[in-house]
This record gives sequence, structure tokens and C-alpha cells, in this order.
Amino acid sequence: MAGETRTITVNRKAYHDYVIGDTYEAGLVLQGSEIKSIRAGRVNLRDAYARGEKGEMWLFNCHIGPYDAAGHYSHEPGRPRKLLLHRKELDELDGLTKQKSLTLVPVRLYIKGGVAKVALG
Repeated sequence: MAGETRTITVNRKAYHDYVIGDTYEAGLVLQGSEIKSIRAGRVNLRDAYARGEKGEMWLFNCHIGPYDAAGHYSHEPGRPRKLLLHRKELDELDGLTKQKSLTLVPVRLYIKGGVAKVALG
């Protein structure tokens, strides 16, 4: 059970609009109700992209719908979310996006071992 992976959503538009090279796995920093919305499948990666800022990688335009049972304590659906990567991967991706002017897009969001992960291409 611990190694079980369940795909929540796939960004088909990314495969159509971009040539996807290498993919990297990144964790997401989430607020309380966001993981429940993700497990319910209320995620849209269509216009999302990742960008490095001040030594950190951030995911922009990823829409995670509000969780109804959270009431007024729910999260903001379109807020930027911090991505968790190893320093070596972060430096490599930041260098690729700045030097070669490549775009880093999420291609898949999934749950792996109870933790939300995103595959970046």
C-alpha cells in the first residue's frame, strides 16, 4: 500500500502544445483542505506552469477547487504553490528555464504513498 500510485489528473494539453523531454517528480506544499480537493479530483492543470524564484520553484495557475466541507476555512483555488525538489534538481531546472528559455509544465498530478506529487516536463 505504501508504494501505491493513483493518478488524479493528466495535462493532455501539455503533450499537445509542447515537446516533453525529461520529467521530474516534485512534492507540493499544500494547505489543509487542498489535499482533500485533490483526492476528490477537483484539479485543473491546463494553464499551469512552474518557475523558479529566489532559489525556490513555484507552481502557478494550478486550480485546485474548494473543498465544500471546509466552509469558510477553505483555501484560495488559484494561489501559487511551492514545489519540493532536491537542490540539485532545482538548480538544474532553474538553469534550463533561464538559459535555454524552456517552459516547465506539469504533465501529471498523482498521489504516491499518501502524498500529492506533480510530474514536471
